[in-house]
Amino acid sequence: MSSPQLSNMQSRDMASLLHPFTNLTLLRQTGPMVIERGAGVFVYDAQGRDYLEAMSGLWCTALGWGENELADTAAEQMRKLSFGHIFGGKSHEPGIALAEKLKEMAPMPVGKVFFANSGSEANDSQIKFMWYAANARGETRRKKIIARNRAYHGVTLASASLTGLDAFHKSFDLPFDFTVRVACPHYYRDAQPGETEEQYSQRLAADLDATIQREGPDTIAAMFVEAVMGAGGAMPPPKGYFEAITPVLAKYGIRLVDDEVICGFGRTGNAFGCQTYNYQPDSMSIAKALSSAYIPISAVLLSPELVEIIEDEATKIGGLWHAFTYSAHPVAAAVALKTLEIYERRDTFGHVRKVAPTFLKRLFALRDHPLVGEANGVGLIGAVEMVADKNTKRNFESSKLVGAHCGQFCQEEGVIVRPLINDRIALCPPLVITEAEINELFDRLERGLNKTLDWVRAEGLLA
Repeated sequence: MSSPQLSNMQSRDMASLLHPFTNLTLLRQTGPMVIERGAGVFVYDAQGRDYLEAMSGLWCTALGWGENELADTAAEQMRKLSFGHIFGGKSHEPGIALAEKLKEMAPMPVGKVFFANSGSEANDSQIKFMWYAANARGETRRKKIIARNRAYHGVTLASASLTGLDAFHKSFDLPFDFTVRVACPHYYRDAQPGETEEQYSQRLAADLDATIQREGPDTIAAMFVEAVMGAGGAMPPPKGYFEAITPVLAKYGIRLVDDEVICGFGRTGNAFGCQTYNYQPDSMSIAKALSSAYIPISAVLLSPELVEIIEDEATKIGGLWHAFTYSAHPVAAAVALKTLEIYERRDTFGHVRKVAPTFLKRLFALRDHPLVGEANGVGLIGAVEMVADKNTKRNFESSKLVGAHCGQFCQEEGVIVRPLINDRIALCPPLVITEAEINELFDRLERGLNKTLDWVRAEGLLA
């Protein structure tokens, strides 16, 4: 039975919905937060209270809420062609036009585009394509995939195996054994005393090389990376990281798969995160901001070389037997195409570069807060890490749920953030946020942090 303090809507939720990424024990006590509507960078609950959505929902609602152009585009396409598929040689204009636009925008040579519905599906497809291409080349031993600790690449069986977070493996019999794990590039946590960021990056590259040699270079198909690690902590890479690791991969003929699901379409101030950090992938996964999350869609951008190999193999064996019913769904494709047009017409990426200094100034200023060990970010993405001792960087005991409590205190102050591993609080506001709204975000966040500090002191958890 539902608790008596729950509203009718909350009780209906608890009776019917299975909530992912949620502490279900706590949820039974509090009930869900029911969001009724959104406008711009704010969402509103059933009681009409506003919350500044500092996470763009789930890193995704880049244009904010209530963008009528996207709603009108979806309605128009539904009336014209509500569904169309690309199986068996069929096609439609929205899918064709979107693929053309993505090839035009891509920071790498793209042969063709494969559409799916989520980042997880895109990365799952990447794994299959890497295996498919390896088999086609006669390199049948190249089945291992390198992924980093604390990476997040999705939750399907294969993509969750690449995800380097234990919570996504427990009780699921994961990860599968094709994954080769290497270090998370987190300078604050893992650099040696006196080691510069560039030296740390070189050490990680040497470790990567050693791992490849230990596993056998001819057994590894690809390495998956995020420009900025998202769900693992919203952590930018150390200086020189990609310049250090990409020659190692090239030396052994290992493909670089760029997971741009979070960073793609302006998040770091450039169209793609790989442009911000100066590396060129062999293939790329995109989703989330592709449609500003107004409708599910994702894509895999494949190099001309990979497309040629895949198509030759498909011709040889009678077809490419991988797709989804909703691949290149015409409504999703039309909305995504309109989203990309809006980004260009309104210079959304330029707006990010304009307001990012205000965002980062307020973020970096939190380094002086008594709870904060690290505050770092790039563009309009970043995080703070709360620690029990700033001098030693000692984390709080995970059982104390300091991050979860901070998330709740922030919500009470009218800002929605994302608690992550190691008591990190992530920020990823809509790209349309103004400087005034950024300041409002951090004003509310600071009040939430101060409430957390009072609670931590009351619990005797600080050093």
